[in-house]
Parts: sequence; C-alpha cells; structure tokens
Amino acid sequence: MAASSKFNLAVLIILSLALTAFAECESKSGPGGGECRSKAKSLKLKLIAIASILITSMIGVCLPLFSHSVPALKPDKELFSIVKAFASGVILATGYMHVLPDSFDDLTSDCLPENPWRKFPFTTFVAMLSALVTLMVDSFAMSHYKKLGASGGGSYLHNHHHVQEKIGNGGSGELGIVKDEVKPENENATSEVLLRHRVVAQVLELGIVVHSVVIGLSMGASDNQCTIRPLIAALCFHQLFEGMGLGGCILQAEYGTRMKAIMVFFFSATTPFGIALGIGLSNIYSENSPTALIVVGLLNASSAGLLNYMALVDLLAADFMGPKLQQNVKLQIKAYLAVLLGVGGMSLMAKWA
Repeated sequence: MAASSKFNLAVLIILSLALTAFAECESKSGPGGGECRSKAKSLKLKLIAIASILITSMIGVCLPLFSHSVPALKPDKELFSIVKAFASGVILATGYMHVLPDSFDDLTSDCLPENPWRKFPFTTFVAMLSALVTLMVDSFAMSHYKKLGASGGGSYLHNHHHVQEKIGNGGSGELGIVKDEVKPENENATSEVLLRHRVVAQVLELGIVVHSVVIGLSMGASDNQCTIRPLIAALCFHQLFEGMGLGGCILQAEYGTRMKAIMVFFFSATTPFGIALGIGLSNIYSENSPTALIVVGLLNASSAGLLNYMALVDLLAADFMGPKLQQNVKLQIKAYLAVLLGVGGMSLMAKWA
C-alpha cells in the first residue's frame, strides 16, 4: 500500500511538472502580464501597424525608383552609393541581429524536446545551408541567362541596349548597328552586369518576403500590446531602409514598369499581409506550440542565411570591390561609415524588436 502511494505521488508530481511546463510554454509571448493583454487594444495597434508599415514600405522601396527626378540620387552619383551602403548595412543587421536570434530562440525553446533541438545547432546549420543554396541559385541563374543570351533566346538585353543606342543616335538604325559592331565587348560586359543586377534583385526580394511574412504573422497572432507598440516603430524603420536597399537593386536592374510594380507590391504588402493572416489565425495559432516554433525557427534561419549572403556578397562586396569605390578612396570611407551607421541603427532596434 505504501509503495502504491509513493508511486501515485511520483506520478502526480511528474504530471504537475509537465502541466506547469506546458502552461509556461502557452503563456510565453513576451514581456508583461495581464495588464499588457487586451484583444481590443492590440487589434487597434495591429490595424495601425498594417497601415503605417504599408506606407513606410512603399516610400522606402519607391524612393530610389523616382531618383531620376533627383539628380543627386541617380545610380552614377556618389550619394546613391552612400545611401545604398547604408541600406545594405540595415539588411546585414536584419539577418544577424533580428532574424538569426529569433531562430535561436524558437529552435532552442523549452517547449521543444531537448533531443534533438538543443543537442544540435539547427539554426546555424540551416543558415549555412541557406547561404550555400543562395550561392547556387545565384550561380545557376547567371549561367542560365548567359546561355539564353548566347543562343539568341535571351536577346532582350541585346535589343534593350541596341534600342537605347539607336535613340542616342537620333533613331538612326545604321549608326546603331555600327555602334553594336564597333563595341561588342563593352555591350556584352554591360549586359552581364545588368543580368547580375536582375538576379540580385529577385533573390534579395525572395529572402525579404520570407522573413517579412514571418514577422507579420507573429505580430498579428500576438495580443501583447507591450510587445506590439515598440515593434511598429522598429518595423517601420526596418522596412523604410530595407526597402531603399531593394529599391536601389530594382533600379539598377532596369526592369520595365510592370515588373517594378510587381516587386514593389510584394515587398510592401508582405508584412501587412502577415499581420492580417496572424489576426485571422489568432484563435488557433499559438506562437509557442512545437509546430509553430519549428516552422518559424527554420524559416527564420533560412531567411537569415539568405540575407547575410546577399548583404555581404551581392551588395557590399560587389559595390566596395567595384571600380566606382575602388577608384575613389574618400567615397569608399563615406560608404563604410554609412554601412556602420546602418548596422548600428538596426542593431539598436534589436533592443525593442
């Protein structure tokens, strides 16, 4: 009888500990207790967030696209390089200071079983694989477009520059053809650079869209106004300058109006869409459920690897190793200061978001 009582007592203790741990997992949703939780007030903040983030995102991504009306912001000007360096620093800090730590928090949560989630560094492993996959996509996309160009199937770029040269020569077809024949190497080099800009713009947007939806979903599903309020300001800052970095890439890619509009729409709408989705799923979505933690954690790790690769290789290294900055030491120093300012500002935002 005594043995049975001890066994029952042990079972009760184990069950109570399990229920306590489960309750802790269900209640973990940021700072603050009951005073911070109000569905009505948090819903108002979320609606404000949708409008403000949408407007800020559109301003950020569209500013570089309308730089033709501001001569100082044209891609060949020094100010454009400085602003782009600042925005690249913001993107770099987003990956390292926001997305990567969130993935660590999710995948090492006490709500997940210790084996395998705390036995193996899944966040860094997935981020590393994501960076390698981004490199592969970068490389294969360039090879694909080059082959299309060589076989005549991708003659768009050739025609694009050919038409531009004709226009520059007063519409003379003969002069345009002569220019094509005189400088084929320069045209090929220009076409390759343009292809590179297009691949960079598309891959960068993919990474931004992934983590924007995840951020929006988390905000939309939360009822903690103490967490949402500072997040709005942080995300507006983030979307403004990240948008400027993406907008600069879209501008250099020389897309047509339709493609520009599509890319602007997806960048601007993804975070508000994520918030709206989170609001709709708030009754069934629990950010501390094992499934949510694993899915969001892996998506964040993938996004972090992609953003870090894009910021370092395709944006910063490409610009700082390019002829424009290499031939101008003063501009190079200004650009480095802009990068540090972007990294510092976005890192400071990590205190609130």
